[in-house]
Amino acid sequence: MSRPSPDFHPALRLVHWLMALLVLTMLFVGVAMVSTAGPAYPRLLALHRPLGIAILALVVLRLALRLATGAPALPADLPAPQRFAAKASHWLLYASMAAMPLIGWAMLSAGGYPVRLGLGLVLPPILPHDLRLYAPLRALHTIVALLFFALILVHLAAALMHGLIRRDGVLRSMTIGHGGRREPGVRERR
Repeated sequence: MSRPSPDFHPALRLVHWLMALLVLTMLFVGVAMVSTAGPAYPRLLALHRPLGIAILALVVLRLALRLATGAPALPADLPAPQRFAAKASHWLLYASMAAMPLIGWAMLSAGGYPVRLGLGLVLPPILPHDLRLYAPLRALHTIVALLFFALILVHLAAALMHGLIRRDGVLRSMTIGHGGRREPGVRERR
């Protein structure tokens, strides 16, 4: 769904930046987890699980907001392959943000490890305890994490290209907005 405004809905922008902060935090926690077997590991693990579930909850909210409020049109002069890449990468980002915590939750369920969120709240398992599933799910969690990291780098590069080189308002549509102004070259809603 296209949006008549040149900007994403303010609630969607808020959720986007909150998720960016959580994903960045999760990235550093994840790297620290695989880099240590020391006393910090249990604390990092206790932080990793609720962060993942928070990201899962926020991606569901974000997807609902995106479907309800739409997205601003891309610049009319954006070549078709870049337009396709932009849309495909966004859907892959959504899929990765949902898949990562679900695979992690399934992996922990298969390993017989509870997902503790703090304050005594423990999520139910989503798979039966089966160690034959644990190893492939752990490998899949790592593969999707690496692909997700690559997607984030591509997304960041594209955002900077729009903001610093093309200056076409695409980056601004997810940051401070246009204040009702429309950038030249931005296609009108049909």
